[in-house]
Amino acid sequence: MDRSKRTAVVVAVAVLLAAVASLGMYRVVSRMPAGTAEVKTVDVVVAAHPLKLGTRLTADHVKVIKWPAETPVTGTFTRVDEVVNRGLISAVEPNEPLTQTKLAPLEAGAGLPPSIPPGMRAVSVKVNEVVGVAGFVVPGTRVDVMVTLTGRQQQQESVTRVVVSNAQVLTAGTKYDQENAKEGKPIPTTVVTLLVTPEDGERIALAGAEGQIMLALRNPLDTATTSTSGVRTAGLLGHAPTPAAPAKPRTSKPVSVAAKPVQAEVAPPKPALYTVEAVRGGKRSEETVR
Repeated sequence: MDRSKRTAVVVAVAVLLAAVASLGMYRVVSRMPAGTAEVKTVDVVVAAHPLKLGTRLTADHVKVIKWPAETPVTGTFTRVDEVVNRGLISAVEPNEPLTQTKLAPLEAGAGLPPSIPPGMRAVSVKVNEVVGVAGFVVPGTRVDVMVTLTGRQQQQESVTRVVVSNAQVLTAGTKYDQENAKEGKPIPTTVVTLLVTPEDGERIALAGAEGQIMLALRNPLDTATTSTSGVRTAGLLGHAPTPAAPAKPRTSKPVSVAAKPVQAEVAPPKPALYTVEAVRGGKRSEETVR
């Protein structure tokens, strides 16, 4: 047998042995029981579909799923009857766990009132497309409330100033459009409800009665209080110029011009008088001569 034939036989035997070994290993591995790691879970009540703010929950709104026990969510519920007939104080998404912070107390009912925290008030403001920032004032956003008072109303020049700062928008319009808000689309509305303190609610009510209200949209991360002195009519184009002195009316009468004082002419001194003693005919007399 020549050298080339011996090489071919060796290669063929090696391939055959490798195939037999691979087949045997495959059979051994396939017969091994599959190992499964047990994950400890707990029951959690979640939303079955999107739910809006103020919804009164029923059994059809929620479901129970298995949740990993290693990553618990604080304040969750394990039974459906614990959440039924309670109102939502914030919107939830499908499969989102329901927590104590998202539900109103059982006696509070549903709708907007349960979503108002203690010590706060909900105040509605009439708006249009301009006042409502072209429809981008939607629930969850924050705004400043400005008021413009005209000079006729306050017996002086007009002024605009921020009266309430960083107020949260609870609702926009008479019905909240969940899909538009989710996609960032504007919502044309005529009424915006703000969450404010009782004092700020009084300011907004007075501003609406005495002047024109305007909303200024804020960045939600900007929590600094807006503190300004307001702007007046004279300040729109800078400081008001000093008024010029009024011109005197022209008359047809000649205007007298004050002349410089002229010194009076001094009369020349009179010649001196001399007394002369004269003797005439034996008589003596005194005469005055110049």
